[in-house]
Amino acid sequence: MNTDVLTRLAHGEATAHARYGRTGKTARFGPLVAVHAGPNLPLNIAWYDGTRLPTPEELAEFEAFCMEQDQPATIHLLSAFAAAGLPLLTARGYMLDYVLHAYIHGLRNLPTLASTPIRVEEADAWATLAARGFGPGAEEIMSLVAHAPGTQLFIADVDGLPAATAALSAVEGVAAFHGTATLPEIRGRGVQAALLAHRLKIAAQAGADLASVFVTPGTGSERNVERAGFRLVGARLTLTRRK
Repeated sequence: MNTDVLTRLAHGEATAHARYGRTGKTARFGPLVAVHAGPNLPLNIAWYDGTRLPTPEELAEFEAFCMEQDQPATIHLLSAFAAAGLPLLTARGYMLDYVLHAYIHGLRNLPTLASTPIRVEEADAWATLAARGFGPGAEEIMSLVAHAPGTQLFIADVDGLPAATAALSAVEGVAAFHGTATLPEIRGRGVQAALLAHRLKIAAQAGADLASVFVTPGTGSERNVERAGFRLVGARLTLTRRK
């Protein structure tokens, strides 16, 4: 099991997660970093930072925070901590909602850059294009992602027109890749592969030594990261309290 690298990812993701409380609320309950970014947003969760198990009292305080914000009590937990953490969480009524695969890439042997033009974009234009790629209802969350401090935003152009988005944020030497969206009519043309290679280069130039990405199992996104040289190291479990 990749416990060391998943501990590093958990700590970095929990630290970075607090950025999304910029327009709402952020609170820490022991090893849990909780955010309320706005009504009914998927960012309204807590990240477990991998340091130690939360106490029952800390979980109760987190659940009270969620109740005050009128949001479900939801936690991201990396698979390295499942054996220890799941009994505590399931006893309190938490159930698994979904799983993403966790991939990493060292920043020494990098894939060849594609010829696709890629440029830095400002937040509002990036968020508008990303929301078109993700589909209706994504406008608010893409705006929050785009305006989060420390996020680098990229757009790939195809035939001279904006076609796809990607983002990067680095914490403690780990460059987290996210914000990946391609306009439906452009999919299947290698644009996201180009954005992966470009971000790996940018992350290495910025001094990071590791890149990470979470993807839905069995999707085109997973195939893209595997072809780019990313290595599967575990999973991100998302659990929500049902009682």
